[in-house]
Amino acid sequence: MRPLRRWKTRILLFFAVVGPGFITANVDNDANGIWTYSSAGAQFGYHLLWTILPTLIALIVVQEMSARMGAVTGKGLSDLIREEFGLRITFFMMLGLILTNFGNIVGEFAGIAGSLELFGLSKYKTVPICALIVWLIVVKGQYKSVEKIFLVASFFYVTYIAGGFLARPEWTEAMVATVRLPEHGLLRQSSYLYLVIGLVGTTIAPWMQFYLQASIVEKGVTRRQYRTSRIDVIAGCIFAVIVAWFIVVVCAATLYVHGYHTVANAKDAAQALRPLAGDYAYILFAMGLFNASLFAASILPLSTAYTVCEGLGFESGVGKKFGEAPLFYWLYTVLIVAGAGVILTPNLPLVKISILSQVVNGVVLPFVLIFMLLLVNKKSLMGEHVNSRLFNVIAWVTTVLMIGLTVAWFWTLRGGGG
Repeated sequence: MRPLRRWKTRILLFFAVVGPGFITANVDNDANGIWTYSSAGAQFGYHLLWTILPTLIALIVVQEMSARMGAVTGKGLSDLIREEFGLRITFFMMLGLILTNFGNIVGEFAGIAGSLELFGLSKYKTVPICALIVWLIVVKGQYKSVEKIFLVASFFYVTYIAGGFLARPEWTEAMVATVRLPEHGLLRQSSYLYLVIGLVGTTIAPWMQFYLQASIVEKGVTRRQYRTSRIDVIAGCIFAVIVAWFIVVVCAATLYVHGYHTVANAKDAAQALRPLAGDYAYILFAMGLFNASLFAASILPLSTAYTVCEGLGFESGVGKKFGEAPLFYWLYTVLIVAGAGVILTPNLPLVKISILSQVVNGVVLPFVLIFMLLLVNKKSLMGEHVNSRLFNVIAWVTTVLMIGLTVAWFWTLRGGGG
């Protein structure tokens, strides 16, 4: 009976802390992520799958570091940066993150517009309505109810896994491509490097670290609950990356094989799910894209509001009322209104905007990682919970590689690489 009771206790503890890690990792399979993964499969087939495994390892390490810092210090990431490095550095980092995150938010509303246009609905009607829904979900909802909505929404991504099997890809070729490094010729192409940076940027986005750590703190996860919370983080990372792998494979097996090498709009991307849904592929893709977009359009402004308010020392959190955290809610509101407003501009290349926002994520990521590494290795801050040597190696290698990829991409542009 004792082992059974022990397992029952562990399961109850897991469900008590599950949420932040799983939600944060899966928000990254948002509209921007779907466009980026779809474009990778359509443009290069299986030749970008090698990025998946190293990105998964880096994602787990980085997300675990964020969760650990939140549980041990009881403070958000921007809060710690302000305390340890001063207000001036914090201000410039927050300014950069606001600009980066705003590009991501615009991408989410682009996903909302694109998904509902498949049903013949005008973005001039749907985007304002969805912006209001996103605002109400967070401003009028309690944290626990909001979190449940996000968790349920995460499981819609299973459709891409089903689509992967029904598309009948070249499994052997896909598996080999996942563990084999690319040809050197590909790494000299600016378009290839562009998507490599975008794939990492959409999987390990800078905003995720700020949101996850703030969520861990707001949920009240402590050092005692940290081990269970780590399971939540790792499970979320694995599920998110499996979905990403299948999106690339589905698009490689359908779009790439049939000559659709450019994903210009939602109709192009919907073709990838035709083996799963036939003539209803548009409906299934639209539902998945709409879910992902609405899901992330709630989280991204929320993450930005957390970051800024923590950095400046203002009250924040969806558990507080509007009057208790006015700057938090006003910033959240402005980001939603501005993001939706940009999408209402006529003739915007929505897919290109979404992918560009993920490349910017990849370029900005090393700056966030450097601050995280300096903080998580401070004995006075983390005590016995400082990084292990293995975690430091993985995180620093990720930082250096992203800087190297960015420099290489800019170099190919200078040299006129294809």
